[in-house]
Amino acid sequence: EAEAKPFVDHMKFEPLEDFFPPEVPFVAFGGTTHDGCKVTVVVNGKDPVYGTGVDNVGTVPASLITFLALQKERPDLVINAGTCGGFKRMGAEIGTVFLTTGVANHDRRIPIPPFVPYGIGKIETVPAPKLQEAHGFKLGVCTTGNSLDKTDEDDKLMEANEASCKDMEAAAIAWSCKLFDTPYMGIKVVTDIVDGDKPSHEEFMENLHTASVSLQEALPKVIEHVCGRPFSDL
Repeated sequence: EAEAKPFVDHMKFEPLEDFFPPEVPFVAFGGTTHDGCKVTVVVNGKDPVYGTGVDNVGTVPASLITFLALQKERPDLVINAGTCGGFKRMGAEIGTVFLTTGVANHDRRIPIPPFVPYGIGKIETVPAPKLQEAHGFKLGVCTTGNSLDKTDEDDKLMEANEASCKDMEAAAIAWSCKLFDTPYMGIKVVTDIVDGDKPSHEEFMENLHTASVSLQEALPKVIEHVCGRPFSDL
């Protein structure tokens, strides 16, 4: 919610009632840009299952919300816009904006040969070289896991994935997009340095607001660039 609100407010999007089935806590907002591009923003809502009331995070709600939104809207493009951890070894700093080149998982360890590539689950994202050049976004793979922190084994797999940034949803969103053959793009802003000295949860909370504002500044530029363009011209 904190990541989406600055963008939703800036675009003056309105809540879309009855967009999702009543059984799920997901929330949708929508509107039309000045270029006539229809945009729907979906967020995971609050946890009703465990009674915590916190934001739903991780791959389970991410894949379900994406599936339901794709089923409802049949969009031309899905953009995963959010925050992430970044790797200083790949040039990331707090506030760096990444345009992802692909996604992978770093916590689906299935040491049975045919299941190894399934567990990693690499999926390429839609190429957008003109977008990257116009705005100077960094390029890199986003690796996904269901924990904010990491284990030593996670570290090995994230390095093997050549990850530039780390989140808790990207690979799940891209998986649902693949089911519908819908192009997927990731715009991720760094809140914490995964291979740095500070605990990720502390650095994340310190920088969440700043990163959300940075995301709100980057996302309209992305939408303006992609709206109405053929994918071959991104």
